Amino acid sequence: MPTYDEAESLPGTLERLRSCVPDADVLVVDDASPDGTGRLADERALRDPAVHVLHRTGKDGLGAAYRAGFAWGLDRGYDVLVEMDADGSHLPEELPHLLAAVASADLVIGSRWVPGGSVVNWPWHRRMISRGGTMYARLALGLPVHDTTAGFRAFRADTLRRIAFAGVASQGYCFQIDMTRRVHAAGLRIVEVPVTFVERALGRSKMSSAIVREALWRVTLWGLARRVPRRLRVGPLARAALPRPSDAGPGQHETPVQDRGLGAGSDGSG
Repeated sequence: MPTYDEAESLPGTLERLRSCVPDADVLVVDDASPDGTGRLADERALRDPAVHVLHRTGKDGLGAAYRAGFAWGLDRGYDVLVEMDADGSHLPEELPHLLAAVASADLVIGSRWVPGGSVVNWPWHRRMISRGGTMYARLALGLPVHDTTAGFRAFRADTLRRIAFAGVASQGYCFQIDMTRRVHAAGLRIVEVPVTFVERALGRSKMSSAIVREALWRVTLWGLARRVPRRLRVGPLARAALPRPSDAGPGQHETPVQDRGLGAGSDGSG
């Protein structure tokens, strides 16, 4: 659970999460929040041995926080690692559905844009950005996933190891697209579970135009790389987009295994 200035939202989210899934451990990855989020997380960890806190020295972006959290979990032998927001937009009450689905999948995505999924209190322009970003990624990268930018996900530990997640340079919601394409390229099973996304009631959104520009730029490069024969991929533009060597039940939607464009078992680079 990455945090930056989530002092208003974090305590309530942790309380609901610990109540809904009491067997799950929680890692708060705080990027030196000036509002005291890290201190609140520490206080909760002192009272609850299932809550852990990883303090980072600065605001390095969502992707860096997730990479640090995944590495922490893999080092400690967890079998399943979940990413979710601290602001209450991802409902802790829906986490059991993701955990049930990951028993037979490599990646489970809590999807807003499959039948049964929804968003609450989002303005029209946020819907347009989310749906437009997913549609563009689906077309450019050949990803049969309905919500490529969703941030409520459950990964099997072996999935993260196979896709060399430490080499993902993407930040913002582009991180989610990057991880999705790597899992798909490796021929692994992706399942989408419908969830309700609720716009935060407390705190401030971190969405910015820079996040949108990063996603558009990277997805365009990756899409171009898929369409250029490998023997012709030369120059700095191609090198930026090319992969580097190793660096469903009811209400579920499965990604079929098919030609990934990047090659079986390969992973892309950010």
